[in-house]
Amino acid sequence: MAPPDTSEARALALDAADPLRGFRSRFHLLPGSIYMDGNSLGLLSREAEAALLKTLDEWRTCGVSGWFTGESPWFHRAERVGALMASLMGAEPEAVIHSATVTVNIHALVSSFYQPAGARVKILADSLNFPTDLYALQGQLKLRGRDPGRDLVLVPSPDDRTLDERTIVDLMTEETALLFLPSVLYRSGQLLDVAYLAAAARERDIFFGLDCSHSAGVLPHRLDDWGVDFAVWCSYKYLNGGPGASAFLYVNRRHWDREPLLCGWFGNDKETQFEMDLEFRPQATAGRWQISSPGILGSSTLLGSLGVIAEAGIERIRERSLALTGYLMELIDAELTGPDHGLVIGTPREAERRGGHVAVEVPSGAAQVCEALIERGIVPDFRPPDVIRFCPSPLYGTFHEVWRTVQILKELTRG
Repeated sequence: MAPPDTSEARALALDAADPLRGFRSRFHLLPGSIYMDGNSLGLLSREAEAALLKTLDEWRTCGVSGWFTGESPWFHRAERVGALMASLMGAEPEAVIHSATVTVNIHALVSSFYQPAGARVKILADSLNFPTDLYALQGQLKLRGRDPGRDLVLVPSPDDRTLDERTIVDLMTEETALLFLPSVLYRSGQLLDVAYLAAAARERDIFFGLDCSHSAGVLPHRLDDWGVDFAVWCSYKYLNGGPGASAFLYVNRRHWDREPLLCGWFGNDKETQFEMDLEFRPQATAGRWQISSPGILGSSTLLGSLGVIAEAGIERIRERSLALTGYLMELIDAELTGPDHGLVIGTPREAERRGGHVAVEVPSGAAQVCEALIERGIVPDFRPPDVIRFCPSPLYGTFHEVWRTVQILKELTRG
């Protein structure tokens, strides 16, 4: 077998043949930098910028009447943005709402879906999850008078990188009331087999919640078809909504009659919301889990950024993401995994088992290597103790940027 072509010419040829290469010009790139951190914060698109400026103009010219007038009345903004998002997540429009933050949405949904009764008292999660998810689950257990040390069961990892779906299923017992997992693991980038896990949970009458923060916007979802009960995700990574932009929640239609327990007035039926009745009358859709008024300025960027994603097409975005990350792993395998460098790829190699970023394990001085990369104009991120995450964003990253990143990484890790 011939060795892989690691030449700069090949990287440039791949870029020239890329059908999505035109989208790069739609983003504000960082001067003098190669941005490899879109899995933490996506860059600003010109469409998102224009949408924000338009909303500012509405505020300037309309004042409070902007809630009910104009092209996109603010009163219905959360539903409109939710419907745009639903088309990317394999969900019907009314099943998704733009609301709050990921952690708040976990609390809002788990409070409704975790109803311990009889032997079913445990929440099954994983030991590799992002800490905020586990903090929220621990809090919900305490609110029910349960002991997190006893009733929060964490799926172990066989290698401190990945999870085995069969082990997860084996841990779904008659004591399990709720399963809550990430779709993509934030450190290693492993993509779980959600369809398999959802089917197993339903067979066992276990509610299944999903955190899609590291998959939304970079790969197709089939939330309705998979039968997931509920899901949450942020909007500032691959969705490019901006720092601290509000999150999303999803609830499957079969649960729209479930009672929200963390109630707020924006979850009220829109037809009666301004009657100011002291009795809460929830919306008939996933919108009932809204708690408070949406941040209109923060949500406006998504009117632009979601349009860009829809135009590119989520299937094509996934194809390009896999090509970029596959090329990155190919170069690292060819040039950085030998004794002179000793780097290890912690992300699964199979396309169907990885999300949009690559976790590179640096056995010595990973934090310092990450800092040196940033000094050289490469922007990844570091996750202790030894992982540097690289995300060549499919809408504005290039194969040549991947090639340049590996050349600099080679210089910094040479033994």
